Amino acid sequence: MSVPGPGPGRPNRSGRPDRSGRPDRSGRPGAFEIDKGRLGRDMAVRKAGKVGLWLSPFLVYLFLWIPIVVLVVFSFNDGASVSVWNGFTTVWYENIFNNTITAGTEAARFQTGLLLAAVRNSLLVAGVATLVSTILGTMLALALARGRFFGRKTLDALFYLPVVIPDITQGVALAVFFNLVFEAVQRMLGVRLVPGFGTIIIAHIAFNISYVAIIVRARLATMDPTLEEAGRDLGANYQQTFWRITFPILMPGVLAGGLLAFTLSLDDFVITFFNAGVGTTTLPLFVYGMLKQRVPPEINAISALMIAASIVLVGLSLIMQRRGNRSGESGA
Repeated sequence: MSVPGPGPGRPNRSGRPDRSGRPDRSGRPGAFEIDKGRLGRDMAVRKAGKVGLWLSPFLVYLFLWIPIVVLVVFSFNDGASVSVWNGFTTVWYENIFNNTITAGTEAARFQTGLLLAAVRNSLLVAGVATLVSTILGTMLALALARGRFFGRKTLDALFYLPVVIPDITQGVALAVFFNLVFEAVQRMLGVRLVPGFGTIIIAHIAFNISYVAIIVRARLATMDPTLEEAGRDLGANYQQTFWRITFPILMPGVLAGGLLAFTLSLDDFVITFFNAGVGTTTLPLFVYGMLKQRVPPEINAISALMIAASIVLVGLSLIMQRRGNRSGESGA
């Protein structure tokens, strides 16, 4: 009976398995042989993956923020050109508040009073739309999260439509809807209605409700239901439980949703453009009117101020959400 010679995993003459990695008589490599070439390729792929993971978000943010940074930088440019740097100045910001803004030609000159009127219009529309959409969005989030009623799944599916539908589609749809309503009112009552602040506010409420409801619903998902059960066990009715337990916990989410709605309404152009009337120029429409003449240097300053206001509002919204999440975790 022949005894097998040393090979991969077989004992050699010393009784220990062959770990040399050298081929045996059959030409097969040893059991513990390491493919250094393959190992090197795997390490290179891993390093490239790590670099890609670090670099990809940097490139995305760079792509998003470069136009904004360029706009803010050239808002301090000492020259009428918006593409050639001539030095630092704050004259364009001073012109905004000194009644000396021009749009290039004598016929297109406008005063700071028109700018301030557009700002007041934007604040009015954003304030009313935010108040109503925050109330309705919170009620919608509570109904979808806690309610049990017919059509709830369908309503839940339609919940995200205003978020995913393009603004231009929603703006045109609302404009057609308002025209149909105005024609029906004129035929039945003989009253002629025209687009104005009412149509803009209703349009802003329509697309803000979903954003508020999404944030409030996310806050509801992190809420511990045993807190409400404990309140009812202690003798509180449903109204007392809601106002003393549920609503204070939801308040950070409600405020965050309201700030987001205010920001979206303040900066909206497309939906406002399709549903505005005479004398209802908001700040985005005012900026668009300036750009139709040419790109005056003051436009960079106005846009930079709008960006700063939006960043502050969004930052406050994120801070409130984080504080609410921390308080919810500590309460749990």
